[in-house]
Amino acid sequence: MNESKINVAEIFPRLPLFSELSESQRAVLLESTRVKTVAKGELLFQRGDAPQGFFYVISGQIKLAFSSSAGNEKVVEILGPSQSFGEAVMFMDKPYPVFAEALSEANLLLVKRQAVFDLLESDPTFARSLLAGMSIRLHTLVRDVESYTLRSAVQRVIGYLLQEAGGAPCSAGGQDVVHLPASKQVIASRLNLTPETLSRTFHLLSDEGLIKVEGKDIQLLDLKRLADYED
Repeated sequence: MNESKINVAEIFPRLPLFSELSESQRAVLLESTRVKTVAKGELLFQRGDAPQGFFYVISGQIKLAFSSSAGNEKVVEILGPSQSFGEAVMFMDKPYPVFAEALSEANLLLVKRQAVFDLLESDPTFARSLLAGMSIRLHTLVRDVESYTLRSAVQRVIGYLLQEAGGAPCSAGGQDVVHLPASKQVIASRLNLTPETLSRTFHLLSDEGLIKVEGKDIQLLDLKRLADYED
């Protein structure tokens, strides 16, 4: 997507935190919102950097991760179009606890911190809208943590594939194709699995006739059976 063709005013109402804002509230924030284009592998920020504001993904994929003392990388989240990140850290006034790296060329909106804070000071309804949006995001993160720690490896992978497929299970015979947004190593880290465990799980589901793996494309051969599968 060409940066010069991005209509920020048109995209702005899609931001989950800003969907309920008035036109005048959006106009204030638009004045200090910028489009940022990053290349694959480029860092948006490092762990320990001071927050500039928060980001909304227009196109592309962004990885949030941190490195352990042993040098291993743990992927916290993989973000795609229509998702935002950095809101909570911005309000906490603390450095970023993770780094953000582009997994592909990406276009983002950067909503500047000071503009958000100025509007919070002058308009209490804006504060309520932000709190509602952040509460929804918190519930989503809690659900993810529960899913990726309490469920088996097979159930984590199935849950991820169904989520990426984007909907409820179809009738028997229903099919869909999931294109992995990152390498299998990154996906495995996101699911709190080793790459070897992820590969074994893909083989298991393939042997069961539930999926077909072709590189980064995972064909879901029967969504209903996949959703009902118990390991």
